[in-house]
Amino acid sequence: MGRVEEESFRNGGLGRKVVRPALGGVVRVCERSMIANGQYQKKLEDLLIVCRKNLRSVNEDLIRRAFAMSLDAHKHDLRASGEPYFLHPYEVALVVAKEIALDDVSVAAALLHDVVEDTKFELKDIRAEFGDSVADIVDGATKITDIFESHEVRQAESYRKLLLSMVNDIRVMLIKFADRLHNMRTLEYLPPDKQERLARETIEIYAPFAHRFGLAKIKWELEDLSFKHLHRTEYELIVRQLKATRKQREHYITQFVQPIRKRLEAENLPFEIEGRPKHLMSIHSKMLKRAKPLEEIYDLFAVRIVLDTNDNNGCFLVYGVVSEIYKPIAERFKDYISVPKKNGYQSIHTTVVGPDGRLVEVQIRTRAMHEVAERGVAAHWTYKDGKTPLDKELESWVNWVREIFDQRDDQAPRELIESFRLNLYQDEIYLFTPKGDLKILPRNATPIDFAFEIHSNVGFHCIGAKVNGRIVPLNTQLRSGDQVEIIASKNQKPNADWEQVVVTHKAKSSIRRWIREESRKLSDAGRELFEKKLKRAKLHVNEDELTKFVHSMRYENLGHFYREVGAGSVDVDAMAEQLELRQRRPAAEQKGSPEEPETLFNKFLTSAREIVSGISLFGSTDNFLHQYAKCCSPIPGDEIVGFVTTGEGIKIHRKDCRNIVSLRLAESARIVEVGWPTSTGADFIAAVHISGKDRPGLLSDVTHAISSYQNTNIRSVNMDSKGPIFDGQVILHVKDTEHLARILEKIKRVSGIMDVERFVG
Repeated sequence: MGRVEEESFRNGGLGRKVVRPALGGVVRVCERSMIANGQYQKKLEDLLIVCRKNLRSVNEDLIRRAFAMSLDAHKHDLRASGEPYFLHPYEVALVVAKEIALDDVSVAAALLHDVVEDTKFELKDIRAEFGDSVADIVDGATKITDIFESHEVRQAESYRKLLLSMVNDIRVMLIKFADRLHNMRTLEYLPPDKQERLARETIEIYAPFAHRFGLAKIKWELEDLSFKHLHRTEYELIVRQLKATRKQREHYITQFVQPIRKRLEAENLPFEIEGRPKHLMSIHSKMLKRAKPLEEIYDLFAVRIVLDTNDNNGCFLVYGVVSEIYKPIAERFKDYISVPKKNGYQSIHTTVVGPDGRLVEVQIRTRAMHEVAERGVAAHWTYKDGKTPLDKELESWVNWVREIFDQRDDQAPRELIESFRLNLYQDEIYLFTPKGDLKILPRNATPIDFAFEIHSNVGFHCIGAKVNGRIVPLNTQLRSGDQVEIIASKNQKPNADWEQVVVTHKAKSSIRRWIREESRKLSDAGRELFEKKLKRAKLHVNEDELTKFVHSMRYENLGHFYREVGAGSVDVDAMAEQLELRQRRPAAEQKGSPEEPETLFNKFLTSAREIVSGISLFGSTDNFLHQYAKCCSPIPGDEIVGFVTTGEGIKIHRKDCRNIVSLRLAESARIVEVGWPTSTGADFIAAVHISGKDRPGLLSDVTHAISSYQNTNIRSVNMDSKGPIFDGQVILHVKDTEHLARILEKIKRVSGIMDVERFVG
């Protein structure tokens, strides 16, 4: 772990032959030769003192032997700072014993966490000397050492190794936090590029992981140290400003705390109260978010009240006292006691208006809650016979991580890792089903996220949602305490735009999976349709020729082309005709009589002046054989162009039609300028998509709104409703775009209508 990150130097960079000893009494020999001389005796005693103070029980012999082996294994190693490498595992062990306060097995494993990596000792040696528990933790730590050293594909695999280690023994991850913390504390000895890399890894992965494990103090320090090396100028500026105002801030905290202290003493409540400034990364984030300098950020103060009692009601009593003295801000009250965070964190958070109008955050918790808040899972973790039982909350979180990696084939490694990082750091909100079941989701979650949290099938068929009894759009951001009811319809399908709305990994991966499956179905259907068209036209095209053709039409590949065909977004007749022309051209050139597009067009002009009137061509209003493209369904008022076909006259497209864009690039000479006449008197087909809240008489009101305007004729109505939500399509006859716009406005005025838009394709 630390060896890779700290760039240790062995014998001045020269290799050496490693001779592995027979263990036997080697550890005892190490103790006598390395410790008894007093060189490291004080450090060992200091570590034991810390262990006695913080751990429930201490096997001092175990720690002495681990200390001796680590010292012997690293005796020829130096850190980048020039210090003996042994100081690194020693400091990691101190963090494990003091700041996380695990157990003696963890302290021993911390001392040995780098021993297996490029030293004379192997894992079997550790297992023989210290037993399975220590050996398994060291093995887990070694396996995840290179988690950030590899490329993306290997990264994803490394995350799975990390998860496996975490599930087997959570102590592996806790030692990893301690290891990274000490590396960050000594990061200045590495080259700038390595400083930046390690700092970025820390802020992106280690700090969020520490947050999920509830290690608040370690998380804050990791963030601040990362901030220091990634944004040194901003870091040093904030440090200077805080140092310059330290006395004023201390005076303010004293002034703020004094009346609270008096009241709590009068209530005879055993308590401890302290004030602290927000950590540096938090201050920097506030400055960026609010676009204000430090002197204009007023909520920099936090006060913590810790009760020496096991009675949770005492916390609410204290909250009442604080609220009587200082005005609380209602929207910034959070009760994590009644509904703890996933990592077990419990506390009351409130923000009040202190003296001089400054905002102060007050945290209120019991001593037991404080232990969990500071040390996270380590505070309520019980070790029995080397086994690690999971409590309910943490097991739920571990299952969440496992779920992510169980779905690893659903997305690329980059997407997997980004999703993982995002979800690690998100705050939670607490939501309820109509039956009162609690669902915990990330902040900014939507009803779609909620639907997928219930079940994937509910998510796939989600058509609407009620939040606190009111129907809301599916992109509504939910808030803690909301009661959410999902409305589903078997006819509903996920929308590709949903992926941009949802925030949970489960929802994103499920939507991606559905899109890929639908894409495959469209591709198969498009392939079948186009091959049938080519067969009817007696065209024989190999895959290479077809690939070149679709590239020339600006499609990414054959799959993309077939999907567009399957979706009905491609003029199949025009595409087949293009292929036929391409096959004819080489033969024509061999005969020396190439048929220019102008010639083809002139033939069309002399033979196709019949049938339908109404389209002007190059300013002429003669009658030309023409059709309106089904892919875009143009109506008067739309900007249009024409494409000259060989057997079907001119096909009229909207200028923004995807097909005409491709055709313009491939056959620009066959694109002709067309326009609408001043007056046609004809009706055109248009489709309108409508959704909203269902109610008795709604359909009648919608059809009346349409028909009451200029006796507009409705061709067909297709509506589907589920519960209070309806979704449907109306096909109608219109004169032009203005006519359609008036119809849309009239529909929008109908009570219950949520969304109305022209439907194309």
